[in-house]
Amino acid sequence: MMKWLLVLSALVAFAQCFHRIPLIKGKTAREALQEKGIWEEYRKEHPYNPMAKFYQSGTESMTNDADLSYYGVISIGTPPQSFSVIFDTGSSNLWIPSVFCSSRACQNHRKFNPHESSTFKWGSKPLSIRYGTSSMTGYLASDAVEVGGISVTNQVFGLSQTEAAFLAHMAADGILGLAFQTIASDDVVPVFDMMVQERLVSQPLFSVYLSSSSAHGSEVVFGGIDSSHYTGHIAWIPLSSATYWQINMDSVTINGQPVACSASTNQYGEATVNCQDIHSMPEVTFTLSGHAFTIPASAYVSQSSYGCSTGFGPGGQSLWILGDVFIRQYYAIFDSSTRAVGLAKSV
Repeated sequence: MMKWLLVLSALVAFAQCFHRIPLIKGKTAREALQEKGIWEEYRKEHPYNPMAKFYQSGTESMTNDADLSYYGVISIGTPPQSFSVIFDTGSSNLWIPSVFCSSRACQNHRKFNPHESSTFKWGSKPLSIRYGTSSMTGYLASDAVEVGGISVTNQVFGLSQTEAAFLAHMAADGILGLAFQTIASDDVVPVFDMMVQERLVSQPLFSVYLSSSSAHGSEVVFGGIDSSHYTGHIAWIPLSSATYWQINMDSVTINGQPVACSASTNQYGEATVNCQDIHSMPEVTFTLSGHAFTIPASAYVSQSSYGCSTGFGPGGQSLWILGDVFIRQYYAIFDSSTRAVGLAKSV
């Protein structure tokens, strides 16, 4: 049977055994740009290529992730300075804007000031994350980083000096990568790995819950699994590569038949549908390591004043990304010790 590589992405209070960090569902860059009437111009200049960062080229690619909408708040330094970040299972570095950044994208985001932190230390290496013909550039440094009540000392992170223009339209200030150290720029130890090494979490795993009913209730749980977020059993799928959270997919089917594109696409490869047809559209089933995960049309079609489109976007022939459309339906657990992803039906 044909296999596909799959990456489970999540652009994502202290219980007895784990820590929670609430995720805020904000306005996406696409929505902000559509409201300003410049979305068409924007995406011509910054082509949407969500697959770019999953193909290794010696640099960590930054893509036009115009539909990222979930972010949480962390703090860095002593005393703490707060920043909103996207929790990204498709990258491994933490970086935020700095007061030394003069790019437009830095002007409407919070910026870290090293002079105001007594525990800050400069590193000796530059950091560069490329995006098309532009990039995010800066330097590595270390300081105390607090995430969901967990304080990591001497965490290495990036401070931007320049940023790509599209980041000006992102709600979050920076990115906190949750993938493996094997793909981290400059071999930096990721934040979650530091949590595990310093025994700050009871279990070497984190889980992501995305609420399907409102802008509130979504969260990342570090160090445990919240049984109130799912029903039934957890299906465990082994990783095919401990780089990104990559697994093998057996098949994608519609009504028992191998998937084929039945929706019309625009010039950018985006699948658009007639809003009146949603109730009659079929379910889509992803089979992973023998386990079937079904997504109804009501979940994979989004409606706006600009029409209806599916959550299926352009990608490669052998690589798919299961993002927020999938994770809103299935509670996702990322276990770094067993190198596996657990999935269970969300409630």
